[in-house]
Amino acid sequence: MRRLFSLILLMICTVPVWADTLGQLYKVAGWPDQRAHFTDAVTAAQQRYRNSLPPAVYQALVSNSNQRFQAQAMDRRAQAQLRTALPNPAPALAFFQSPLGRKVVAAELKATRKDELARNAQGLPKIQASDTRQLIIGHLAQALPAREAGAEVSLAIAGVAADSLSSMIPGLFGGGQAQGLLDGQRQRLMNQIGEDLNNTLLYVYRDLSDAELEEFATFAESADGKAYYQAALTAVRAGLAVGQDANQLN
Repeated sequence: MRRLFSLILLMICTVPVWADTLGQLYKVAGWPDQRAHFTDAVTAAQQRYRNSLPPAVYQALVSNSNQRFQAQAMDRRAQAQLRTALPNPAPALAFFQSPLGRKVVAAELKATRKDELARNAQGLPKIQASDTRQLIIGHLAQALPAREAGAEVSLAIAGVAADSLSSMIPGLFGGGQAQGLLDGQRQRLMNQIGEDLNNTLLYVYRDLSDAELEEFATFAESADGKAYYQAALTAVRAGLAVGQDANQLN
């Protein structure tokens, strides 16, 4: 009985600390800021359809996408999945709280700001780099789930219009057909992102020195780094919920 009481007491004392660690990681690693940048991208996508759709269709588009990508719901889904998929968030938190980790997050947030995306709408400049830096970037490209996460974001934004069509014309696509189309588009996007991934990473992390870039790659390739980035990808998918019924997300 005493052992059981001690175990319960230990659980009571450690769970809030663990939860707080996960919450800190979510914030320090830039998740709420990236979600805000995604919201900006969705708003821009909505605006692109304003003058090309009938008012009723456009309003359905805005209503459906706002429901699907409601900020608190996205954060809740992503954080819940990250909590499930990452049993020990402490190592990742330690990295992202370090000066290098903060510099990495700052570089990633800068790259996804709406002004930065608008500036590079026609493509990123070609970055010249030494053979050493190219080699480090190659390792980083293999370690980070950039292809997969980028494809999910692109599919989510493209799905703004698809959601509206599906709601106005029920049964437009059969379940199997819709999933097949989604999977095919996801793979195409991953292939496209992969073609220029090294240059993209060179651009995003251009302010990191070779030594900092190597240290970042070392973390990403470590067991703790792999655990975090694998969990992060599942959290991105949960937050964006590509292909899921918007009415069931909340």
